[in-house]
Amino acid sequence: MSARSELRPDVEHAYAACARLARQHYENFPVASLLLPRRMRPAIAAIYAFARRADDFADEPGLADADRLRLLDEWGRRLRAIGIRPAPEAGAVRGADDLIFVALADAIGRHDLPLGPFEDLLSAFRQDVTTRRYASWGEVLDYCRRSANPVGRLVLRVAGERDDGLDQLSDDICTALQLTNFWQDFGVDWRRGRLYMPLEERDRAGAAERDLDEGRWTPAWRGAMERAIARTRDLFARGRGLCDSVHGRLRWELRVTWLGGTRVLEKVERVPDVLNQRPRLTPLDLAILAGRAAAWR
Repeated sequence: MSARSELRPDVEHAYAACARLARQHYENFPVASLLLPRRMRPAIAAIYAFARRADDFADEPGLADADRLRLLDEWGRRLRAIGIRPAPEAGAVRGADDLIFVALADAIGRHDLPLGPFEDLLSAFRQDVTTRRYASWGEVLDYCRRSANPVGRLVLRVAGERDDGLDQLSDDICTALQLTNFWQDFGVDWRRGRLYMPLEERDRAGAAERDLDEGRWTPAWRGAMERAIARTRDLFARGRGLCDSVHGRLRWELRVTWLGGTRVLEKVERVPDVLNQRPRLTPLDLAILAGRAAAWR
């Protein structure tokens, strides 16, 4: 992004609100971190805030499904209105959601971002409301194509990268990150009524959902998870080249993101009962990631 002095005060305020939201929800992977080039951070925070709020509509407890879909539909209408309605005058913005769209509109115009990836994200969040099981790996990967891959492509666009080869590498990493999150949150998602492990993998392992209902993490489920982890690790390996194909500080951001994802996957693999114990990164893990980043080859 160009110099901050070029921003209207209300736009700068909106970007700051998005950055705060990003920091509040940080867990595994850096979001608009200090590793990113300074010019990229506001736009990445705006993208994250847009996606975070929409994800909350789909996931937060206490809402009926019809209300979740209504909120997501309204989010989509506000997205499509960008570029049609005039920007609000300074001081006209009131709510936190308004701030997200003020920042997002500026980021889309400033970086010439397409709306398609944002629409894909919303379609995935709607699917979270309506779909509880996935028959095949093809269905799971299609979900990842819309829930995770758009973010990576938008990051590349904000960086000024427009290359099909880089997009594919980014898709591999983002899909791997999404799958890693599924395996990390296996128990959380199960208790919400969702199972992202493909039913074909469940059946191949001979695993039974009644065991999950009774809180049992059986050898069959462990076998299914081991195969899912192997598939995820292969995607990380396929996308690794992206981390050395970009330049400057973005290279370090992508390396740390890649290393963070693979470290979480390692921890998922080591947990004896992922149904009842959610693995997470610790301060020790962060030190390990710093060492691995420094030793990157």
